Amino acid sequence: MAQYAAEKQIAIAAVRRACGLTASVFNKIVKQETVTKEDSSPVTVGDYSAQAVVNTILNRVFPDDPIVGEEDAADLRVDAGTALRERIIQLANETLTAPLVPGELAEWGLGPDHGRTTEQLLDAIDRGNYNGSKTGRMWTLDPIDGTKGFLRGEQYAVCLSLIVDAKPVVGVIGCPNLPVSLENPDGVRGCIFVAVAGQGAYQLPLSDPFTGAASKLILPVTTPETLCFLESVEKAHAKLSFNEKVAQVLGVTKSPVRMDSQAKYCALARGDGAVYLRMPVGSGYKEKIWDHASGAVLVEEAGGVITDGRGIPLDFGLGRTLGENFGIVAAGSDIHAKVIAAVKEAREAEAAETKAAEH
Repeated sequence: MAQYAAEKQIAIAAVRRACGLTASVFNKIVKQETVTKEDSSPVTVGDYSAQAVVNTILNRVFPDDPIVGEEDAADLRVDAGTALRERIIQLANETLTAPLVPGELAEWGLGPDHGRTTEQLLDAIDRGNYNGSKTGRMWTLDPIDGTKGFLRGEQYAVCLSLIVDAKPVVGVIGCPNLPVSLENPDGVRGCIFVAVAGQGAYQLPLSDPFTGAASKLILPVTTPETLCFLESVEKAHAKLSFNEKVAQVLGVTKSPVRMDSQAKYCALARGDGAVYLRMPVGSGYKEKIWDHASGAVLVEEAGGVITDGRGIPLDFGLGRTLGENFGIVAAGSDIHAKVIAAVKEAREAEAAETKAAEH
C-alpha cells in the first residue's frame, strides 16, 4: 500500500463532504436570504460547520493527530451564539449522516447512524486550536478559503493538508465552482485536486472523486505566449501594483488571471496560468500555513517550485504562520528562478523610487 494512502482517502472524503456543505450554505443562505455586503454570517456558518465535519472525521480516524484550523468554538458556547450554534450543528450533522458513497467507510464516522451531540461538534471545532510544531504529524485546514469569492458565487476552496516534520506531504483542495476545464468555462464545475509527496498531483471530479476519472497534472513548459500571472481578486490580500512591475520586468503581455483562494494553485498545476505571485501588503503581514500547505504540495508534485519572494523555501514548522517568509512565488521549474530575479529587480526599483520621493 502506498505511503499515506489512508490519509489521502480520508482527506478526499472529508473535503468532498465539506464542499457539499459549503455549496448547500451558499444555495440556502446566500441565494435565498437577503445578505448585505458587510454580513459575513453565511461564511461563519459555512466555516464552523465545515471545520466541525472535517475535524470530526480526522478525530475518528487519526485521534492522535493535532489540527491547525482557523476557527474555535468560543463564540458558539455562549448564550448569544445559540441561534448560530443550532444552525451549525444541524448542518454538520446533515453532512456527517448523509449516505455513504463508494470509497467511504462507516468506520470513519460517516453515514446515517453517525450524528453527533452539540458538545461533540463544538469540541471537534476546538481541535483546530493546535499552534503548530517543527516535528511530528499535524493537519491544517481552511474550511472556506476565499470568503469573498464564496459570497460572490465565484472561486473558493476547502483546503486540507497533512504536514509531517514541517513538510506538507498530503494536500487536498476542493473547488466547487472551478470549471473542470478552463477551455469550457460554462461547462461542468467542481473539482478536487490531490497530491501526495512523491506520488504526483491529480485532478478528480468533485461529484465522484473515488471512482471518477483522474487527470494527472504536470505543469506545461512556459512560453512567452502563455506567461501570465495568477493573482488574488482582493487588493487587500496582495500588492497587485507590485505584480505589475514584476510583469514589466519579465515582459508579460497577457492580462493576469484573478481568482480567490487556493484555487489559484490548482489553476497553476493544470496550466491555466504560469506564475502564482503574491507579495504582501505592508511589512507586518504573515501568511497563514493553512492558506498555502495544500497548494505547496500540489504545485511541487505537478513539477513546479514554490518559495517566498526571495527564493527561500516556505517553512511550515514555525507555528500557525510562515513567519518571516516574504510573499509567495509558485511557478514551473523552467521559469521560477527568472521570476525571483524579476521580483528582486522590481523591489530594488521600488526602493529607489521611495528613496527619491523622500528627497
